[in-house]
Amino acid sequence: MKTPNRLRPLGQPLLAALFGALATLAFSPFSYWPFMLVALWGLLLLLQVASSPKRAAWIGFSWGLGQFTTGVSWVYVSIDHFGGMPVIAGLFLMALLIVYLSLYPALFGWLIHKSPIKQAGIKWTMLAPALWLVVDWLRGWVFTGFPWLWPGYSQIDSPFAGIAPVLGVQGITLVLVSLAGLAALVTPHWGQWQGRVRLFGMIAIIGLFAVSEGLGSVKWTTKTDQQQTVSLIQGNVPQALKWRADQRWPTLMKYLDLTRQHWDSDVVIWPEAAIPALERDLPRFFSQLDQAGKHNQTTVITGALDQREDGTYFNNVLALGAKTPRYQYPAPAQYSKHHLLPFGEFVPFESLLRPLAPIFNLPMSSFSPGEAIQSALPANGWEYITALCYEIAFPAQIRENLTASSDAIITLSNDAWFGRSIGPWQHLEIARMRALEFGLPVIRATNNGVTALVDERGQIDASLPQFKTQVLTTQITQTQGLTPYRQWGNGPLWMWIVISGLVSLIAWRRATYPQKG
Repeated sequence: MKTPNRLRPLGQPLLAALFGALATLAFSPFSYWPFMLVALWGLLLLLQVASSPKRAAWIGFSWGLGQFTTGVSWVYVSIDHFGGMPVIAGLFLMALLIVYLSLYPALFGWLIHKSPIKQAGIKWTMLAPALWLVVDWLRGWVFTGFPWLWPGYSQIDSPFAGIAPVLGVQGITLVLVSLAGLAALVTPHWGQWQGRVRLFGMIAIIGLFAVSEGLGSVKWTTKTDQQQTVSLIQGNVPQALKWRADQRWPTLMKYLDLTRQHWDSDVVIWPEAAIPALERDLPRFFSQLDQAGKHNQTTVITGALDQREDGTYFNNVLALGAKTPRYQYPAPAQYSKHHLLPFGEFVPFESLLRPLAPIFNLPMSSFSPGEAIQSALPANGWEYITALCYEIAFPAQIRENLTASSDAIITLSNDAWFGRSIGPWQHLEIARMRALEFGLPVIRATNNGVTALVDERGQIDASLPQFKTQVLTTQITQTQGLTPYRQWGNGPLWMWIVISGLVSLIAWRRATYPQKG
């Protein structure tokens, strides 16, 4: 198909970048969810008229530049404020990250154009969505993965949200790319479908909307009459002061004073690394906190870093107080973060990178991972599955740790690294998707926001404003039942990828080697 005259070769990448930037507006805090469909439609439209695999890769790369330049700009806040390097060097590092992430949509563009499939319907409504999922999976796995801004997350408040309990966030992505492919095929003066086939495509689009809306009305899990009162302590401790020696005890006393007002709660939760010292340096403090919790029949859950005798660092969450074993170092009831954040908690190729800049040599930037499967944290008779900060973006890890007795998912975070950017809002959006996928409440305790309780349908029950020292006390309700995604995981999606590949292969063979009549 020929490119419309109004789109010169240079105009294609520029338009692709614009569509990519538009995708960011679909995510929180903007939440204009239809923009994601428009962004994907625009990308596939341009790929349909690309003149070569190289041109298609350039279009995909440009789309990625638009999305990731606007969508992960919040990473620069931590580089600028805490990286300890010149502005030019910080911008260069940020550019490297954006270029790296943009390679994935570039790979998608190259693969879909390189495909020998000629049948437009199969290529853009089956093969393209399958390839997108594979490329997204690679982005979420290579170098431990960066699954941020998967398209499905942008639909948490859209009619497509009902797909999440069945197929997960990537099931939503599959439907979005399929719809975008259909829309591109029926677009006047661009699309490759005409007449009755175009009508069929429009009916298919309406059908996908209707099915998604119908799934949203299904209640896979229901609330029981069992409740807990939880208090989430938002300490709002500035990151620049957090690890100063003269601020250690003022910070500890701040958390203790806020906690004393809520000993009537079943569970009190402090955020990630709330303790401004290593656990091994404060055994008496933890022992007294444990005794106070037991005396008041309250479980206290807190983030705490530690360094073991062999020199390895761990980012932990400890459970103390009611219905936990008596504290002795190291805490008997604890969770150690498994999925570490690249550069923040470990440095890939550290022998090469650490000498280059201070940001690669921040204190405690060489953590060791905990086990992939760990016991739930005891929470005054309930069981909390833990996801520390970045880990909430990895649904497969959370699913592997869920058991029949899991009552809630708890995620502790410290988003003070990212200031007043859009990063914390995207983080909350991801946590909401986990609640919807698994049909479990998600408790999100943060240092400076967004602290929130999310119900089993992904809706925010209660939250605190950012950058305020406050306590959120609310009721969490137990649920019963299982979502299909909790039972099957990504199995159905991988089956779809295999089926799409087989259908595409059969179509190619029939077109290439037609049977003689």
